[in-house]
Amino acid sequence: MQFHVITLFPESFDSYLKESILARAIKEKKIKVSFYNPRDFVTGKYKKVWPDGNVSRVVDDRPYGGGPGMIIRAEPVLKAVEKAVKKITNKKAKIKIINFSPSGKKFTTEYAKTSVKKYTDIILLCGRYEGIDARVEKILKAEAISIGDYVVTGGELPAMILIDSIARQVQGVLGKFESLEEERVSSAEFYTRPEILEYKGKKYKVPKVLLSGNHKDIEDWKKSINKKS
Repeated sequence: MQFHVITLFPESFDSYLKESILARAIKEKKIKVSFYNPRDFVTGKYKKVWPDGNVSRVVDDRPYGGGPGMIIRAEPVLKAVEKAVKKITNKKAKIKIINFSPSGKKFTTEYAKTSVKKYTDIILLCGRYEGIDARVEKILKAEAISIGDYVVTGGELPAMILIDSIARQVQGVLGKFESLEEERVSSAEFYTRPEILEYKGKKYKVPKVLLSGNHKDIEDWKKSINKKS
């Protein structure tokens, strides 16, 4: 599985992708993550070379119809996507393009599992400011995806969530034990040692069912806890 991230801030992914399961998956070439910065594709009047040699590449502009904030222009994003597609050498590649929007389809684990089965390459459009020119989504036939009923500063956090969740479904990314755990009934509550925790004069015990060794009872308890949460 290859992820192609279109973002103005590729460095924001560094710490997350260099740790734990994802870092191992990248090192073992189970997944690959590439970045394309729309600023690198700015041309014309939006690109200016200053006397000191510095170059400014403006990717945004005012919205038609007025309103607060700025909009990321279509051209640099489209060119960044074109570059990503050109780097996909697999002739049998199946490409999915995703744009993040609070009003989009809700992302779920089932969506992650389906994505691994259906696609080899996923292109993630990370908006900023007030978003990306709506024509980009229409031209690319991108699917609008939401990670929840709230708004965040940009598409980078949602992109990390999708990469993490989808990567977990790629064969070999999780270890054998972790893979088994992925399919078991998860719980809203977890406990570890000690069996009795003393804190500020009070004792907090692990639920007896978790100490019973009866796997059926434990699974039933997990389901009941999930219903309450």
